[in-house]
Amino acid sequence: MRIALFQNHPECSLQCCNGMVKALTPHYDVRIFGVHDRLEDVLDKSDIVAFPGGVGDVSTYDNFFRRRSANRIADFVAGGGKYLGICMGAYWAGSRYFDILQGVDVEQYIKRPTADIKRPYGTVAKVTWKDQKEFMFFYDGGVMVGDESQFKTISRYQNSEPMAIIQGNVGIIGCHPESESYWYNDPYQYISQYWHQGRHHKLLLDFVDELKGKIDNG
Repeated sequence: MRIALFQNHPECSLQCCNGMVKALTPHYDVRIFGVHDRLEDVLDKSDIVAFPGGVGDVSTYDNFFRRRSANRIADFVAGGGKYLGICMGAYWAGSRYFDILQGVDVEQYIKRPTADIKRPYGTVAKVTWKDQKEFMFFYDGGVMVGDESQFKTISRYQNSEPMAIIQGNVGIIGCHPESESYWYNDPYQYISQYWHQGRHHKLLLDFVDELKGKIDNG
């Protein structure tokens, strides 16, 4: 199964793409595409289109995906293709961008009244992934706000709001399970102790497997 992974540094960064490739291959055939590739050709050859995170404002979306291109992504998902979004890619699934979610939108976690992280910086968030407690790399990630009966929650932040969900053909994650060891380099030893030893890569792989199964099983 082929995953088309969008890369445009720094918004959809090289580091995030590299982490996703490491986590998902060889189980999936991951191919990088960018703004200069013909989107129709990319989608025609892919089963999943993926958008990673990075550093930047979600408003830069307009630099890459104006109405016609956005409609092609939405049509791909409506036609049975799968969408995987992490951090920035999760925001882009929302109503102001690709608009491929129903009854739920993506907002900044740091602006939620009960959020335990209040500013955008590289840190770890306390999350529950299914029944497992984790400290997962976080950089101004999204939270899914809406009718929880309309989607399956895979992971929650410490305040119990959804951090990772699957809704039909769409799977989105606010934190960074694709993070690699050097992301945790910290001279003050604050987040270095939370390097997951590759365990979060397995969580991401399981997430994509479940997203794929949702489609394959109708």
